[in-house]
Amino acid sequence: MNTTELLQRALKLEWLTPEEGVFLFENASTAELMYVGNAIREHHVPGDTVTWIIDRNSNTTNVCIANCKFCNFYRRPGHEEAYITTIEEYRQKITETFQFGGEQLLLQGGHHPDLGLQYYADLFKQLKSEFPNLKLHALGPPEIAHVAKLEGMSHYDVLKTLKESGLDSLPGAGAEILDDRVRRLISKGKCGGQEWLDVMRAAHKLHLTTSATMMFGHIETNLERMQHFADIRQVQSEKPADAKGFLAFIPWPFQDEDTILRKIKRARNAVTGDEYVRMIAMSRIMLPNIINIQASWLTVGKQVAQVCLHAGANDFGSIMIEENVVSAAGARFRFTADGIQNAIKEAGKTPQLRNQQYEFRELPREIVQQQLDTREMIVD
Repeated sequence: MNTTELLQRALKLEWLTPEEGVFLFENASTAELMYVGNAIREHHVPGDTVTWIIDRNSNTTNVCIANCKFCNFYRRPGHEEAYITTIEEYRQKITETFQFGGEQLLLQGGHHPDLGLQYYADLFKQLKSEFPNLKLHALGPPEIAHVAKLEGMSHYDVLKTLKESGLDSLPGAGAEILDDRVRRLISKGKCGGQEWLDVMRAAHKLHLTTSATMMFGHIETNLERMQHFADIRQVQSEKPADAKGFLAFIPWPFQDEDTILRKIKRARNAVTGDEYVRMIAMSRIMLPNIINIQASWLTVGKQVAQVCLHAGANDFGSIMIEENVVSAAGARFRFTADGIQNAIKEAGKTPQLRNQQYEFRELPREIVQQQLDTREMIVD
C-alpha cells in the first residue's frame, strides 16, 4: 500500500477497505487528505454553497435505562430530576421554534421503560394535528430498537406506525462506534451495532430519510473507526433505488466532562483540531455514496469547523435553539442565525438555509428583519 495510490482510488470514488483507510489516515498528510476530501465534495456538491438549518433539539424524557457511560443527561426511573415533557411544554417549544424561523423539531430522549409505541404514535399525531407544518426528525435507531423490544414488534412495523403518525425522518443518533467491543464498554444497554444498522435498513425500505453519525476519540481503534464507515456505506448501498437513505454523515469527538467513561475507563477527549479535520476528509474518502458531510461546530468550535469546509464538509448543521445531551458533557459553543452565516462567509463560502431533506429554503421573514434591525443599529 502507498498513499498516492489510495488517494487516486478515492478520487475515483472507489471503496477503500477499512485496513486501507487506516493506512491512509495514519500516513497521508493533512493537506493531501483535505485536497481529496474537498475534491470528492465538489463531485457531490459543486460550488461554494454551505448549508445550515434552524431547528430545536428537544427531549421527550431524560429517563433512560441504557446507562451509557458518556452521558450526563440521563436519569434513572424514579429519580427526583426525572421528567417526561408535557404537551404544554411542546406547544411552547414549537411555537418559539417557528418564531425563530425554524420548522423542525429534533425530538429524542432516553430508553424509558414505560413509554411504548402508543405513547410516541399519539404524541406525533397530536403535534402534527396542532402544528401541520412541523417537521418531526425524531427518535433514533436505539430508541426504535427499545420500543420494538417493549412491544415484541419488528423494527419495520414500529417505524411504519410512527411514519403513519407523523414521523418525517430518522436521526442517526446512538451510532457512537458500531463495533460491539466498543459498545459493550461504553453503551451496553443500547442496541448492538448490527441492530442499529438493521433499523436503518428498515427505515430506508419505508423511504424514511435518515442520517448517520460517529462519536469518536474515546476507547476505539482507528480500524474500528474505518469499519464504522464501511458498515454505513454498505447499508447505503442496499437502500431501494428510489429511496434517499442516509442524507448526511456527522462525526463528532467524544465530550468527556464529568462522564463516567472518563472516570472509570480514563477515556479523555484528546481529539485535536487537526485530527477532526482529517476525520472529516476520511468521511468523504470512505463514504463515497453519501452526499452530505456535516462539520460539528457544536463540539469543535467555529475555527475548526470552518477549516472542515475545505476538507470535504458541505454542511454547518444547526444553530440549535435548544440542545441538552452533548452540552451536558462539555460542549460550549453556540451560534445565532447571523453568526452561523457569518462563519460560513468568513470561510469563503456562501451560506444557504435548508430543510431536513437538504432542500434550499428562503430566509424566514423574522431573520431577515432581525438582520436589517442589526444593520440599522450598526449604522446609527
